[in-house]
Amino acid sequence: MSANSAEVSVVLVKAGRTKIRYAATLLHDNGTRLAVRAPWAGDGVRDFGFVRFEAGDVFTEYYWRDRWYAVKEVRSAAGALKGWYCDVTRPAVLTGTELVVEDLDLDLWRSADGTDVRRLDEDEFAESGLAARDPGAAAAAVAALTELERRAHDPGFTALLG
Repeated sequence: MSANSAEVSVVLVKAGRTKIRYAATLLHDNGTRLAVRAPWAGDGVRDFGFVRFEAGDVFTEYYWRDRWYAVKEVRSAAGALKGWYCDVTRPAVLTGTELVVEDLDLDLWRSADGTDVRRLDEDEFAESGLAARDPGAAAAAVAALTELERRAHDPGFTALLG
C-alpha cells in the first residue's frame, strides 16, 4: 500500500446532492466494513443540546457495504469519548479513493455511557417522501434505525465496531 492509498474522500449525499465532502484516513477495509478517521468537517460548532460537535473533535467512522447505516465514534480534541452518532444510509460504496454514502435522514445518538439513546430526524424522514418514491429503501431505513436502537441499548454496543 502506497503512502497515499490510505487517504479517501468521504462524500455524503442527501436528496441527490452532495451535502458534504471531506478527507479521511482509511484505517481498515475488510471488504464488508470500512473504518475511516477524520476531524470534524462541519462549519463551526454544531450544538444538538445533548452533544456539541466542534473544531478539534475526531470522528472514527464505520461504514458497511451490506448494512443500511454508518456509526461514527465522536471524541473531543483531548480524546474524551462523547458518544456515537449513527446515520441511516444506503450501503456504502468505495470507488477508488471516494467513499460515497447516501444519507436517508434517520439518525440515532448514543452517549458515551450508554444512558442516552435517542432517535433523531424522524420528521425529516417522513417529509423526505422516500416511502412513496422508494418503499423498499424506506422499509430498509426504518429497519436499520430499529436495529441500531436495539444495539445501542446493549452494553456490548462497541462489539459492532470491532
